[in-house]
Amino acid sequence: MDKYSFLNAVHPSYIAELYDKYLQFPDSVEPSWRAFFQGFDFGIENGSLEALGIENGELEGAIPENFTKEFQVIQLIDGYRTRGHLFTKTNPVRERRKYAPTLEIENFGLSQEDLDTKFQAGEVLGIGESTLQEILDHLNSIYCDSIGIEYMYIRNPDEIQWIQRKLNINDNQPKFTAEQKKHILKKLNEAVAFESFLHTKYVGQKRFSLEGGESLIPALDALIENAADQGVQEFVMGMAHRGRLSTLTNIFGKSAQAIFSEFDGKDYEQDIFDGDVKYHLGWTCKRKTDSGKEINLNIAPNPSHLETVGAVVEGIARAKQDDHHKENPSNVLPIIVHGDAAIAGQGIAYEIVQMAQLDGYKTGGTIHIVVNNQVGFTTNYLDGRSSTYCTDVGKVTLSPVLHVNADDAEAVVHAMLFALDFRMQFERDVFIDLLGYRKYGHNEGDEPRFTQPKLYKAISKHQNPRDIYAEKLYKEGVIEEGHTEKLEKEYKAKLEEDLEDSRKQEKTKITAIMQEEWEGFTYAEEDTMMQDVDTKVDMDTLSEVAKAITQLPEDKKFMRKVSKLINTRNKMFFEENKLDWAMGELLAYGTLLEEGHDVRITGQDVERGTFSHRHAVIKTEQNEEEIVLHNHITEKQGHFYIYNSLLSEYGVVGFDYGYAMASPSTLTIWEAQFGDFSNGAQIMIDQYISAAEDKWKLQNGLVMLLPHGYEGQGAEHSSARMERYLQLCAKDNMFVADCTTPANFYHLLRRQMKVNYRKPLIVFTPKSLLRHPKVVSTKEELATGSFQMVIDDESAKVSKIKTLVFVTGKFYYDLLEMREENERDDVALVRVEQLFPLPTEKMKEIMKKYKNAKDVVWAQEEPRNMGAWSHILMHFDEARNFRVCSRRMYAAPAAGSAVRSKKRHQRVMESVFDSSINEQD
Repeated sequence: MDKYSFLNAVHPSYIAELYDKYLQFPDSVEPSWRAFFQGFDFGIENGSLEALGIENGELEGAIPENFTKEFQVIQLIDGYRTRGHLFTKTNPVRERRKYAPTLEIENFGLSQEDLDTKFQAGEVLGIGESTLQEILDHLNSIYCDSIGIEYMYIRNPDEIQWIQRKLNINDNQPKFTAEQKKHILKKLNEAVAFESFLHTKYVGQKRFSLEGGESLIPALDALIENAADQGVQEFVMGMAHRGRLSTLTNIFGKSAQAIFSEFDGKDYEQDIFDGDVKYHLGWTCKRKTDSGKEINLNIAPNPSHLETVGAVVEGIARAKQDDHHKENPSNVLPIIVHGDAAIAGQGIAYEIVQMAQLDGYKTGGTIHIVVNNQVGFTTNYLDGRSSTYCTDVGKVTLSPVLHVNADDAEAVVHAMLFALDFRMQFERDVFIDLLGYRKYGHNEGDEPRFTQPKLYKAISKHQNPRDIYAEKLYKEGVIEEGHTEKLEKEYKAKLEEDLEDSRKQEKTKITAIMQEEWEGFTYAEEDTMMQDVDTKVDMDTLSEVAKAITQLPEDKKFMRKVSKLINTRNKMFFEENKLDWAMGELLAYGTLLEEGHDVRITGQDVERGTFSHRHAVIKTEQNEEEIVLHNHITEKQGHFYIYNSLLSEYGVVGFDYGYAMASPSTLTIWEAQFGDFSNGAQIMIDQYISAAEDKWKLQNGLVMLLPHGYEGQGAEHSSARMERYLQLCAKDNMFVADCTTPANFYHLLRRQMKVNYRKPLIVFTPKSLLRHPKVVSTKEELATGSFQMVIDDESAKVSKIKTLVFVTGKFYYDLLEMREENERDDVALVRVEQLFPLPTEKMKEIMKKYKNAKDVVWAQEEPRNMGAWSHILMHFDEARNFRVCSRRMYAAPAAGSAVRSKKRHQRVMESVFDSSINEQD
């Protein structure tokens, strides 16, 4: 049949390349080839050649036999590339699950008789024409030994070819020198000996040992050493508790003496910090690599909430890249160590992965390492996920995944170096699934045989990775008998010395991380936080900034609405002297930029603003070119970064918290689309924002802008859950504010950067007030004013006041309107602009000023069990005698019916002016 004779002239490598392309992008292959591949696949799968257009009796000579066989070998190669990871030797303590179809040659139309036949398809693997047996040996060595790799779903041909070339080198087998092997053994010994030392000295204490996954230590060591040789200067690492102490000591160089002090449960050197358990603390150090490179290592503090620290690590890395490595961001390498149950079960892992290639969040590729215990606390892996692997989240971004037997130390190091090279080449994420086991229960006092008796019977008889590797090296003649025992004796002698020294000290010292970024900053207690701060700006400078951000480039065309908006802002400042909320906010950013600070703002739709007030990024009409006026103020200004975020709260808040942690001179802001959406980030708020300074001696200046206000939009778009933030306030842990004027918001933002300490700032921001005619400020108030914690009622005549009303936020303007309508000059409306630390002294002064007022009211639009009332009651003793005007207690923040909401709102306002009305009826 001549119609197939052309196949004799087609080279197998070309067919292989075309077939791979067909498997990924069928429509990209020329139609005749696509039809051929479709038919061949169908024919192979169904044992029928009719699918190829070959009728009965036409088999002989229909397709050249050598081509048929060559193509079957190509399919075999493709089978190993796509499914070889399912048939590896990667589980050190139990049999792998069975998968079908297998990679038996018969499943590809080949037979045992073909084993000695030579095939040109070997050239696809870089081994030239080879027998089928040689090809099989090569494939099994690459894809089915101690390393399994998933990568064929990647859509970038360059990445696939790079991976395949890399795998073909030495059949994907490690090739280390004798000295390198001894170094791996040395690091393995440190991991094993460290854990056994703690096990004997601190019997029964929680340490979340690395036993069963000790090869992580030589792998991290190799990663850091080799990354430094490729130009990496800073490492930012996050990991949970499992193996953390060993990593701190054996990789980060934290003294064992300090860790022993933590084990002994000593009190802390500083009274103002409460500290945390030893396996949550962070650390920073400088280290010189074996090749003499100076590197900076950071491990971020983490809570018990697994995977949370990953977002923080990415933020820290991005801040370092923006501040110090803008030209070569790959010089900062983020490393995240996961647990198998956590990465599969925690949604934040998906959020972090989705950030990987986004302009506002990418960090040039992260190396993800899973310490896979094959169990989560007591839950078997089969109950912990639906996916085949715990690392399947990595496929979201088409990242390669390597599954490695944790008992094979050389394979683990080899896989780590592969991951590093891929990251440095393509600036993309890569995942390593380190398949080991957990020697004890979830902690050392737990009994794992209650729930996994069979597994733990096998583990109890299993050799540790160091001894397995030592035996291998001894057989290879790399080490002599007694080498390992000598290593262990020397290492433990040093640990014993450190233990003795630690017990001579009475207290433990908490060391803050990244101290080099925080030079010149100090810690602040409440009295310092209450001090007035100079936030003034010279009027000429303010005018210069205003001019820059209210003039569009003349050589570009914009929508008429955009031009009108910017012109209106120009008139606000230069003609009318009435600045609205957006103008006050944008001038705060502009003046800080002019002073050299960077500003970073992220969140959902922040470029325009959820309520279309900000318009910090403007697009040209024809080609959507982005114009950021704030980046064109002066030549030596800071940089204005503003990014619409992915639809995430938890991951994005974590990222921006990490960014603020590493860049204290940057005004870092996260804005919620609506204030109550921030509860999607509740873990970050509870574990980091409110408590990090107390636990970890960690300052942070993250600003959270939370739109808040009752305007009849229902339960989910009214309240920012003010009460939750206020309940978290204690001593000096954060600022909370609810501003009512553009000028006060302007000075609040500037204050955040003008002090020499950092605290998180929670701001309940307005919605309807963005365009309220009374919510305006003058440029003089911006230039010469300051932040006012309390705003007195300037229009009130003290002698006439019978009712003194303390109020916060937008509700003030509702009450003001009612007061004006009713011509009530006997009521003073005083705004509490800072809710924490609460300005109690100023509030007392105002109460003395209005001494004739026998009726003192706390007024809020929120229900009684929400809003600021309980906070005021707790922090201001005088409030016990206040009359409270609010909605009654409700489970939901607001009514879904706009009519009902308006009625409730009206009744609360009426009760403020009429004490006979009980709004609780």
